[in-house]
Amino acid sequence: MRKIWIWVVKACGWKIRIPDLKERPELRHCVVAVAPHTSVADFFVGMAVLWEAGVHPRTFMKKEFFNWFTRPLLTRMGVVAVDRGNRSNHLVERAVEELKNNSDCCVIITPEATRKAVKRFKRGFYEIAVQAGVPVVLATMDFKTKEAGYGPTLAPSGDYEADFAKMIDYYGPVHAKHPEKWYFYREK
Repeated sequence: MRKIWIWVVKACGWKIRIPDLKERPELRHCVVAVAPHTSVADFFVGMAVLWEAGVHPRTFMKKEFFNWFTRPLLTRMGVVAVDRGNRSNHLVERAVEELKNNSDCCVIITPEATRKAVKRFKRGFYEIAVQAGVPVVLATMDFKTKEAGYGPTLAPSGDYEADFAKMIDYYGPVHAKHPEKWYFYREK
C-alpha cells in the first residue's frame, strides 16, 4: 500500500525531497512540524514523504475522521484519534511518552492544528520536543512548486519566541494549497 501511495503522489507531479537518513539520523526520533496545513491533501502528500523516508510516524488527527471504515487504516498508518474539544486529552503527555518509549519514532504535528486560518501556531509541538528532549524537524509541502520534504533541524532552546523567528524564515516563502488560510499569507 505504501509504495502505491507514494507512486500516486509522485504521479500527481510531486517531488519528494528526502535526505539520507545516515546523514540526518535525527529524522528517526524527533517532532516533525509540518506546515502549511490548509487542506486534507496535505495528509496524503505528507504521508508519502514520511513513508519515502522510511520513518515510523505517529500523527494525531481529530476523532471525527475515525469511523468503522477509516479506523483500521488510520490506526495502521500510525494515526492516533484525538478529541480536540477535550482540554484534558493529555495530548502533549501522550506524545512525550511515545517518544520516550520508542527511539525509532517521529511524532508528526501541524503547528496550525487545523486547516482553518489561524493567527498563531500552537505551541504543543514545541513543548513535546522540549519535554521529550528531541529536535524539531521543519517540513513543508509547497503547492506552487509541488515539492515536499524535510527542511532544517531545530534544537529547541527553550525560548519559543527566538526559535519561532527561525521557523518564520523557513516557512515564510512556502505556498499553501489554500493561501488565504496560510499563517504567512499576509506577508506575501
